[in-house]
Amino acid sequence: MAEAVLRQATYADLEAVPEHRVAEIIDGVLETHPRPRPRHAGAAVRLGGELDLTFSRGRGGPGGWIILIEPELHLGSQIVVPDLAGWRRTRMPTEPEGAYIETSPDWVCEILSPSTTSLDRGPKRRIYAEAGIGHLWLLDPAAGVLEGFALTDGRWVLLATIQRGETVALPPFDAVPFPLDDLFPFDDPAAPALPET
Repeated sequence: MAEAVLRQATYADLEAVPEHRVAEIIDGVLETHPRPRPRHAGAAVRLGGELDLTFSRGRGGPGGWIILIEPELHLGSQIVVPDLAGWRRTRMPTEPEGAYIETSPDWVCEILSPSTTSLDRGPKRRIYAEAGIGHLWLLDPAAGVLEGFALTDGRWVLLATIQRGETVALPPFDAVPFPLDDLFPFDDPAAPALPET
């Protein structure tokens, strides 16, 4: 008996997804998930700001990078939207003309959430390795953990796991360390405790 051939998702399928959802095509399958929750979005903004100031604009750091939040990447047949991505300026010296980018980044960060963790740790991690992206960070704001990986011989090697209370000094952004706790805007240790009701 012949097996049914699954229809491969197209860019038209992706464009038809409502704007309040994030859409990707992973291994020929249209994957959608809700826009990030406040904890997730806050961590993305804080990390992007931390890296932009020192690594994009060179204030107090080396500069030389382009950092983008939620870029649409076309990596061969795969269409993915990492939470953050970074390119060395020498690899992307001018702004891309279209809505998506075909130049693979040098670094990506996925911010883990219940709706995306299995994709981020599974197929997307593999896709990033296949695209030759040199560094991957996985940030879990709920657990307060950041994992940093480097691509070595086509495989991800865990460089470090940073936890709340520790300092982030992970390649490729290890020139200017910063406190991991700064990425969690809703977890202000100086804020007074709210009374229990």
